[in-house]
Amino acid sequence: MPSGYWLVRLFKHEDIRKQGSGNIGASNVWRTYGRRLGVPVVLLDTAKGFVPALVFSLTVSPLAGVLAGAGAMLGHARPLFLRFARGGKMVATTGGAFLGVAPLVAAVGAVVWLVVFLLFRYASLASIAGAVSLPIAAVLLGYPWPVIVFAVAASLAVLFLHRVNMRRLLRGEENRFALRRSAKAKPRARAAPSSGRTP
Repeated sequence: MPSGYWLVRLFKHEDIRKQGSGNIGASNVWRTYGRRLGVPVVLLDTAKGFVPALVFSLTVSPLAGVLAGAGAMLGHARPLFLRFARGGKMVATTGGAFLGVAPLVAAVGAVVWLVVFLLFRYASLASIAGAVSLPIAAVLLGYPWPVIVFAVAASLAVLFLHRVNMRRLLRGEENRFALRRSAKAKPRARAAPSSGRTP
């Protein structure tokens, strides 16, 4: 369920994939259209991971909850309703999935994300730090092996999806995140990919 794509289509009649970074996730929606659309996308993307992970954990087994959370994350990265095209970077959905299967791990990840974001104002850096904290927290808090394996896999997946951001961070080219979007600001269209030919 590509929440960011659907909400922008519904309220702005635009394709979020053609704006900003081209990502359908909450960060790009918030950065492009402000918190009125950014906050709902954060909540929906988090719920997308939380609900199936919690339901399957309670009704089947913790392992089933892990698999359901992983399925929600994979579906966010490659959404069925977008014909498996590129989706979001799974940060909010990963947080929701861990909230359903390992709430303390999710809490650690959220705190790390928030602290790094407030210190540096880079959503990507906060996401990377939060992801790295998940397996560490799972081990230190004594969670069972399915949660630890899930945490390692989720961390690696988030890092992989942020590989371009990491390169920009290293080059000092990453944009800082503004919580409030200027009322005069207009959505920045995504640049068309270069054909590699000179005019």
